[in-house]
Amino acid sequence: MSGSQGPARDMTRRTVVAAVGGAGLAVALTACGSSDDGSQSVAEQPAGAAGAGGGGKEIAKIADIPEGGGKVIGDLVVTQPKPGEFKAFSSKCTHAGCAVKDISNGIIKCPCHGSQFSAADGSVTKGPATSPLPSASITVDGGSIKLA
Repeated sequence: MSGSQGPARDMTRRTVVAAVGGAGLAVALTACGSSDDGSQSVAEQPAGAAGAGGGGKEIAKIADIPEGGGKVIGDLVVTQPKPGEFKAFSSKCTHAGCAVKDISNGIIKCPCHGSQFSAADGSVTKGPATSPLPSASITVDGGSIKLA
C-alpha cells in the first residue's frame, strides 16, 4: 500500500459522510410530518397533549417567537403568522442557499439577493427565489415548540 492512498481514502469517506448527513437533514425537514405546511396552532392541540409525552426535541419557547415575526433557530425558521399559530420552514433560501435573517411583518427575508417568503406558508413573495421554503413539522407542547 502506498502512503498516498490513506489521505485520499479518508477524504472520500468524509465527503460521503457529509453528503449523507446533509441528505438526512433534507429528508427530515421535508418528510417529517403529516402537515403540508408545517403549521401548528395552540388551539389545535388535543386536550392533555402537554402531558402525553408527544413531540421531539424542544427548539424554542412560544414566548420567544414574536407575533407576525419569527426566529431563525439553526437550520429552521419558526414563525408566528397569527396569534397562537406556529410554523417552521428551512432557513435556507431556495435561490442560492443563504440563511434567511429577518422575519417581521409576516415576511421572511433573505439578505443575499433580496428574496422574500411568506411567514404563513413559506411561499415566495419576492424573487429571485422561485420555490417556497420547505416546511418542517412542529408541535406545541405547553409553552414549548418541538420538532414533530
